[in-house]
Amino acid sequence: MIPSVQDDLQEDFDIITQPTKTYKLDIEKNTIVGYCDGIEAMQQAIYKILNTERFDYLIYSWNYGIEIKNLIGEEMTLVIPELERVIKEALLQDDRITEVTDFEFEHDKDTVTVHFKAITNVGEIEIEKVVSI
Repeated sequence: MIPSVQDDLQEDFDIITQPTKTYKLDIEKNTIVGYCDGIEAMQQAIYKILNTERFDYLIYSWNYGIEIKNLIGEEMTLVIPELERVIKEALLQDDRITEVTDFEFEHDKDTVTVHFKAITNVGEIEIEKVVSI
């Protein structure tokens, strides 16, 4: 006799989404100044993801951060599409972020400025990231 699988247990559990409340960082003063929640916390989470080089810090999972240092010294024709790909890949690892869209690029001698939108479970966030290449 083969036992049958019962999915009745799945109905007893509610899916809980990750809260956004976290410590508020004062980036300019390099200090923690209380707490933040909602859209402000998501902006901070996105800032941290985009400013953490992937695979460089053992404290973070290999899914956390962005791979930008591989783009240093490359041609702009490669950098721009690759930058869009790595930003999407980095941010979509966070299940609170559902979509990353509307990319616009401006490049100067050694920098690329990227403007884009992140669609999250708490709202839409416009982001600007400057990358030195």
